[in-house]
Amino acid sequence: MNNELNPYVRRVQLGEVAPPPISTTLGGRIVSLAADGSRIECEYAASEGFLNPAGQVQGGMLAAMLDDVTAWLVTAALAEHEHCATLNLNTSFLRAAGAGPLRGIATLARRGRNVCNADGQLWQGDKLVATASAVCMVARGG
Repeated sequence: MNNELNPYVRRVQLGEVAPPPISTTLGGRIVSLAADGSRIECEYAASEGFLNPAGQVQGGMLAAMLDDVTAWLVTAALAEHEHCATLNLNTSFLRAAGAGPLRGIATLARRGRNVCNADGQLWQGDKLVATASAVCMVARGG
């Protein structure tokens, strides 16, 4: 188990390296990361291109934001040459979201040798929009 935050995540947070393309597509950026790697907060920007015919953010885009924030948190808990792959993302949609800013928060429920569990929340203003429970596999190497 790693006791330090993943250097790649720290470099992305500091703007020293670009985030992955999916984070950019979602308008995501890391806002804060607990020193012990137990909690992360990210901001996202739901563009007009994310809206369904009803004018609400399509659920798959909200799920992608939750996948992104939980994966960032799990990755922060891993060693430098470890990565994570989401095995399962159980998402609950609680209310509609419109175009504009959203805030994702994830907490680490369990950091195991091969599998990690994280819980995520997605907020728009003071309204909880969606939640997710993620199960992530630890991938080693390259």
